[in-house]
Amino acid sequence: MSGIIKRGLKQGLQTTWTLGKVIFPITLIITILQFTPVLPWVIEKISPLMGLIGLSGEAAVPIVLGNTLNLYAGIGAIISFDFTVKEVFIMAMMLSFSHNLFIESAVASKVGIKWWLIVGVRVGLALIAAVIINLVWSGGGELAQYGFISQEAANPTGWGEIILQGLQTATLAVLQLAIIVIPLMIIMQYLREMGWLTKLSNGFAPMTKVLGMEKNTSMTLVAGLTIGLAYGAGLMIQAVKEDGVSKKDMTLALIFLVSCHAVVEDTLIFIPLGIPVWPLLVIRLVTAIILTMTIAFIWKRSEQRKRKDITNEHSYNTI
Repeated sequence: MSGIIKRGLKQGLQTTWTLGKVIFPITLIITILQFTPVLPWVIEKISPLMGLIGLSGEAAVPIVLGNTLNLYAGIGAIISFDFTVKEVFIMAMMLSFSHNLFIESAVASKVGIKWWLIVGVRVGLALIAAVIINLVWSGGGELAQYGFISQEAANPTGWGEIILQGLQTATLAVLQLAIIVIPLMIIMQYLREMGWLTKLSNGFAPMTKVLGMEKNTSMTLVAGLTIGLAYGAGLMIQAVKEDGVSKKDMTLALIFLVSCHAVVEDTLIFIPLGIPVWPLLVIRLVTAIILTMTIAFIWKRSEQRKRKDITNEHSYNTI
């Protein structure tokens, strides 16, 4: 047992170091930028575009903060303005698909998938969802009634305090990562050596098969669905190294997870905004399934066409 704990601890520390090197500098930079003219400038530039997806100019604030920082920052910004129920639902849907872009995309790219693909899918889904909701839903014109949400306001003065807060935030982000990842890796090491992961993979195999992936991607999907991209990336990296997950399956798994990850936390967090959260969960899950199955089908057809072309060429050369 002690050997399993040591091996799991070693794996957890290595994963924390790998992901921490990404999370720390990005968190530091983004935290500092929010106290500079950079984010206000970005918000000012995209405010005119909000009307195209049924949002007022003020909606640019939570959209930008949610995508550059995290969901909590986005929600904190939402409750600072008077939005209609429809606007809040559109923003919640967009932020469900696309949030914390810099960290989650950079961390997820550690498994070998291009970061621009991850960002493109998430932003694309957010925009498409916003356009469809705006066109389809004719109601929701009343002002949203927010529940009790505590929002801590930090107003550092001077560059010294700003940098200090950035360092504190980045350090806490890495510590939080370690607190989650290290125990998780120890548990995963135990389950792996006891043979429970094999049983779990077999049980989840029908789902992975429907999505066009092999069953050894099951733990990647479970990790991403429960604890999200940033923290689940540790298991993804381990899966690539130890479970022999192919690049195709890992790409499909990430396509699924960028559409639908941390489904419990990311759904419940919107409850205080006074909007129906079940549609958020259902839309994300259905979108992830359809998108992944479609890409898997196209990928499979493309591979079959290539094999057919190679076979025909070989037959022609033989003749």
